[in-house]
Amino acid sequence: MIELIDKGVYLIDGTTLATDTNGLPSADEARENTITYQILRSHDVDGAGGDKMRIRFDAMMSHDITYVGIIQTARASGLEKFPLPYAMTNCHNSLCAVGGTINEDDHVFGLSAAKKYGGIYVPANQAVIHQYAREAMVKCGNMILGSDSHTRYGSLGNMGVGEGGGELVKQLLNNTWDINAPEVVLVWLEGSPRKGIGPHDVAIALCGAVYKNGFVKNKVLEFVGDGIGRLSMDYRIGIDVMTTETACLTSIWETDSAVQDYLALHGRAGDFAPLHPEDGAYYDGLIELDLSAIEPMAALPFHPSEAVTLRELIADPGDILREVEKRAADQFGGKVQLHLTDKVKGGKLHVEQGVIAGCAGGLYDNIAEAAAILDGCDVGSGNFDFSVYPPSVPVELELVENGVSARLLRAGAVCKPCFCGPCFGAGDVPANGALSIRHTTRNFPS
Repeated sequence: MIELIDKGVYLIDGTTLATDTNGLPSADEARENTITYQILRSHDVDGAGGDKMRIRFDAMMSHDITYVGIIQTARASGLEKFPLPYAMTNCHNSLCAVGGTINEDDHVFGLSAAKKYGGIYVPANQAVIHQYAREAMVKCGNMILGSDSHTRYGSLGNMGVGEGGGELVKQLLNNTWDINAPEVVLVWLEGSPRKGIGPHDVAIALCGAVYKNGFVKNKVLEFVGDGIGRLSMDYRIGIDVMTTETACLTSIWETDSAVQDYLALHGRAGDFAPLHPEDGAYYDGLIELDLSAIEPMAALPFHPSEAVTLRELIADPGDILREVEKRAADQFGGKVQLHLTDKVKGGKLHVEQGVIAGCAGGLYDNIAEAAAILDGCDVGSGNFDFSVYPPSVPVELELVENGVSARLLRAGAVCKPCFCGPCFGAGDVPANGALSIRHTTRNFPS
């Protein structure tokens, strides 16, 4: 399914993997042939190569939890105008603040800052941050800095980096993102997913394979291989955005006609460029991922790397969940007790809530698949509730016009506005002791 090779490899002619270095350039020289280094070097203000990089980005993204502090800090440091395109979305604090107006006041501040400094303001419930970037901001070969953990646009040929607000302030003040030249890990995709296997299955399997052993920590994942061409854009995006949970630095993919069509569909055909490794590219490690061998997966508490196949979970929920309970007790020093085994009744696992949402889960293809599964069924009117959040208004319109939303509503789902809340605990918080299954980016404590 997934094989890790912890040594350097060369990619010859874009098709052959070689570990024999005879007659090949040095690792440092050949690493420059990767897509990663083609992009990073073009954004390094020093432009001289070497093991240090000072990067200037092409654009930036923030949401309404972070942009106020970033802009206020930059203003205090002499900001006069935004020196690069800066989009501010309102997809995290878009619920009304109980007993006050702080969230709405933040949104007014964001709009006024966009007008004053030349930014892009995306009103509440219009798009989640990363979907707006995909539809309106990404360009092949460019780099975007975001003040959100899951800033990943590699599947569209744009290198996305998630950082703390201080790094965005530096870009607003014409300073640089300073990093050591990173190692690059090749993700070699082959095969084709079987029916019923979705992008989250691939992503969870990948996180399970590389997170705990630190195989890709602070390295760049570069996706190459003929398996890419067998994946839709939503499928690629769903895998790519979840690479944050592997602890990698960022990601980049080869681009093809599917990327070209995606950008053209969003009115940006001119933003496409073919991206491929040059002959003899060197990688510091290799992940061989056979898409045809991936099984349906689940991520157990408290991280997407706690990967288990659904086959195993369905066959033996008691023992698997008992281990989760023990792990939680150890992790929180006995202060937190989970009672997941209480959810096993008659040998089957019972849940109280289901959610599809966010930059990874709430994509058109995922929602349409869910509607097809539920067509003619009913989620019931008991203690199970099911919420669906689209990632942007354009996607929501497509879901409505194609009848997908109608099938979901007839099945008893609740269709909600574009909002990131379920990923970080704002909205759809389950009751104490309730078990929620979620098609989102993360499953952290609380």
